[in-house]
Amino acid sequence: MDRRTFLSTSTAALAAPLVSSVVPGKALALVQGAAGTGDAALNAAFDKIFTETMKDSPGYATALGVDVGELAYLHSTFDPKPFDQSRRESVAKDQASLALLRSMDPATLSPAAALNREIVMYGLEQNLVAYPKFGISSVQSPYDITQQDGIYFGIPDFLNSTHPVNNAADAEAYLSRLSDFAKLLDFETEDQRAQAARGFLAPAWALDLALGQIAKLRNQPAVSNGLVTSLADRAKAKNIPGDWAARATKIVEGDVYPALDRQVAMLNQLKPTTRPGDGATRLPNGEAIYAAALAEATTTNMTPEEVHKLGLDQVAEYTGKLDAILKTAGFTKGSVGERLAALNASPAQLYADNDEGRAALLASLNANVKQMTGLLPKAFKTMPTQPLEIRRVPVEIQDGASNGYYNPASLDGSRPAIYWINLKSTHDWPKYSLPSLTYHEGVPGHHLQISLSQTSKDIPMLRKISFFNSYLEGWALYAEQLSDEIGGYSGIENAGYLQSFLFRASRLVVDTGLNSKGWSREKAVDYMTATTGFPRPRVQREVERYCCSIGQACSYKIGHLAWLRAREKAKAILGSKFDIREFHEIIKDGAMPLTILEKRVEERARAQLA
Repeated sequence: MDRRTFLSTSTAALAAPLVSSVVPGKALALVQGAAGTGDAALNAAFDKIFTETMKDSPGYATALGVDVGELAYLHSTFDPKPFDQSRRESVAKDQASLALLRSMDPATLSPAAALNREIVMYGLEQNLVAYPKFGISSVQSPYDITQQDGIYFGIPDFLNSTHPVNNAADAEAYLSRLSDFAKLLDFETEDQRAQAARGFLAPAWALDLALGQIAKLRNQPAVSNGLVTSLADRAKAKNIPGDWAARATKIVEGDVYPALDRQVAMLNQLKPTTRPGDGATRLPNGEAIYAAALAEATTTNMTPEEVHKLGLDQVAEYTGKLDAILKTAGFTKGSVGERLAALNASPAQLYADNDEGRAALLASLNANVKQMTGLLPKAFKTMPTQPLEIRRVPVEIQDGASNGYYNPASLDGSRPAIYWINLKSTHDWPKYSLPSLTYHEGVPGHHLQISLSQTSKDIPMLRKISFFNSYLEGWALYAEQLSDEIGGYSGIENAGYLQSFLFRASRLVVDTGLNSKGWSREKAVDYMTATTGFPRPRVQREVERYCCSIGQACSYKIGHLAWLRAREKAKAILGSKFDIREFHEIIKDGAMPLTILEKRVEERARAQLA
């Protein structure tokens, strides 16, 4: 699951509650147990923090569907401002929010409210690391512009997939935001110059990839640019009168393209000055930044060396399991990685690398979702209700985008959840590997978990938009294993499920290798290709992602192991009373750090036993 954060604009992929009312304060009631004397004040504080978050992130408000009523003005803006100003303002507000929550005596709170306070405070404390300590926006994403980060990358996708065009007001808001896009580009260009002077400029190859993607956005007549056609086509489909294409074309030609040209000139000028190396070791204070990124991504205190060793151990474990399965399937020659590579290249496993093949691949993913939906009652009491669509990653950004990711549905149901898959080459996706991906991104993975959190009656809205990567990605990897337990795989698909785990284990090795041990991009690609058997182009995109989004790749396997420990603990406490369907109701408690998750599972199990 790739959750993009658009600085000063949107964290559009964060989990959003799906409720009938979109007024923030209406969704803050805590219903778990008797209320404490301080619960009302805590709810009011949560309400205030939520509203301020929306005001600071208009694109996020649109993604959630709360840009209505008193927040309706957010619908037509990205609130463009200098990046450093935005950072300073965010830090000040987070510090004030944290002080407010710390001033509340936890002894006056109900257990549910105390848990919510603890989790929100944890998130605010994490927010106060990147800029105060290192002068950057994010310890996990230390560069403004890369092949997968930047205004050029995020805003066009947001305007096309998230900003609605249902009426004339929406269309006018689109045009207003299109103008803001140009302003944000210039603010980003200015900030990248300043950050480059401090040593925070992406590797040259990442800048080349970014420049290539910017060229795809820029080097076409404005009238045929997706920024124009997205508005014009959707307005036409809704019979909205107006010369939307002409007006959008004027903005793209007069404002957006010149801003892109200025950014391209800046990147070309700065590229020769970028530092050598690929991972975080090339950064000023890189060791400390990577340690902070790892802590943020995993919500643990594991050191890079501990993560690296865990990865090696996990690689050995899954390599052994795959060895047996591949031999049974008739793949007996060479290493496990070489045999997986042979399986990947088998014509029987490949869709045609053309439009017909891509359509057939997408149809197979939808069939997997339908199959798994029928199996869910074996393991879940509550089912997701939000619709899920499966789409290919837009061609314009597929060179730098992740291989697969998930965006939740909007609050009001006007936009479905979307599971994106990168189909630059269908040969990156042999058939046996696809079910595990779908169970990860769809059900019972991200779609089920986030949907149940969205509709939970047990947590306040501020908790519903909490984002802890190790919890979410750990759950999605756990979901791949659970799918095996309830009958989701058949035949050689079991190798796909175990290869997925081998891939996530190798990420622990590669991410720490790149960002702590000074591995080169080539060494990392060689290791991961040999270990997992994935096609080299796909592995290279992955490794390039770890160079620019440091630490995040470690959250999957560490989170998965935490979910397994929590389940085993619940089983040990409950014995014969353990019910897997009841265990999974923990999802309704919302995302939380792993240490709190394990404590919360134990509390629930003991309460159930009592």
